[in-house]
Amino acid sequence: MSAPFPPALVIDEVRKSYGSLQALKGVSFQIERGEFFGLLGPNGAGKSTLISIIAGLSRATSGKVAVLGHDTVSDFRLARRKLGVVPQELVFDPFFNVVDMLRIQAGYYGCGEEVWPWIDEMLERLDLKAKRSVSMRALSGGMKRRVLIAQALVHKPPVVILDEPTAGVDVELRRTLWSFMRDLHSQGTTVVLTTHYLEEAQEMCSRIAILDKGEIKALETTPQLLARHPFRFLRLKFANGGSLPDSLRSLVASENNGVIELKLDTQANPIAAVFDALRAAGLAIEDVHTREPDLEDIFLELTK
Repeated sequence: MSAPFPPALVIDEVRKSYGSLQALKGVSFQIERGEFFGLLGPNGAGKSTLISIIAGLSRATSGKVAVLGHDTVSDFRLARRKLGVVPQELVFDPFFNVVDMLRIQAGYYGCGEEVWPWIDEMLERLDLKAKRSVSMRALSGGMKRRVLIAQALVHKPPVVILDEPTAGVDVELRRTLWSFMRDLHSQGTTVVLTTHYLEEAQEMCSRIAILDKGEIKALETTPQLLARHPFRFLRLKFANGGSLPDSLRSLVASENNGVIELKLDTQANPIAAVFDALRAAGLAIEDVHTREPDLEDIFLELTK
């Protein structure tokens, strides 16, 4: 008998092979109801493969996936009704206008006129109201992306996967999307986000998994992930074009237009010791700035 309140998603030892290529190597984790969860990884990490398996577009070589307790293979109809996926690709039917496209999509899930008010609300929230009767082929790329988001949500799924939803879109759409998703999340919708804009994941997600080469490299809350490595960055610009002494060269993280950024271990490389070395070298500092590591720094550290 299944648990009375199963997790939103359970991924259990999922493996996927394409000949000799292992795209997923026994991935296991679960996402609780109501989470805003980040699934991150470099290109080729296996994220899209895993999403395809969750959505029922691909079959795992081994392992199981369940959406709210419904197995995506043996109970696929209910699993798919509980799930909405916003894909990376702009896939649309050019022969329908926006509102007809959304109503047809709703029909695939057995929904009728009862969801039309919800469709109208989404058109309003996603700034598509003026485009409701416009043919899909006449829309800009950003407008098509908005329709894809509405398509994924048209049947009011309790679990939503956003696969690179803001790739190549303008700032306005990003703000519109995140405002809408925050509202849905506050009403109990579970949201899974994949993105290469790591600042979005850092801001939106309460827990993050980092996938690399088909394996989970980290699975922690966002604060735990950010505190994972005890280092900070020191950005320096020297007066009169001075250069860094050789004793500090191994600490250089980046160098651009006369600005040098040092990566300092908080215990092994205290800032005071760095300033002592600079003074000993006779360097005058024009500007200095420190910053704590962000999610991008941690991501690069884990995936090299």
